[in-house]
Amino acid sequence: MPAETSQNFSNYTRYDPLYHFFVLPVFTITLIATIVHLIRRPCLHSALLVIVAVAAIVAVFKIRLYAVKVQDRVIRLEERLRLATLLDPALRPRISELTEKQLVALRFASDAELPALAARALNEKLAPQEIKKAVQHWRPDYWRV
Repeated sequence: MPAETSQNFSNYTRYDPLYHFFVLPVFTITLIATIVHLIRRPCLHSALLVIVAVAAIVAVFKIRLYAVKVQDRVIRLEERLRLATLLDPALRPRISELTEKQLVALRFASDAELPALAARALNEKLAPQEIKKAVQHWRPDYWRV
């Protein structure tokens, strides 16, 4: 992916135009249309159309969720390896205490600030949003879906 604008806490989220502005609206409109069709022409066929539309929306969200979960697993592994190389030996045994969401949030911290921020996350039980807000030198992640 080409280099984009500098990421920080206020702009790190992004939209996938095809997903957010085409696929989701099309399926939402389809669901609404099938419900209207069911109300105007109540029959088994109309009810089945609503069920298929709901199933399609569920499938779209589940497929998206699966991709994000796989990314979270990869990020978790990547950050554990990164922490194992950057943390003081005394803190390394505590890496497993970090939650998945904390590890995903820590990926934005630069190598220089990661050890201190990881220690804070462990000692203060920081929430992911607090971790992201605490990052001073943002390490961008342009590959996140």
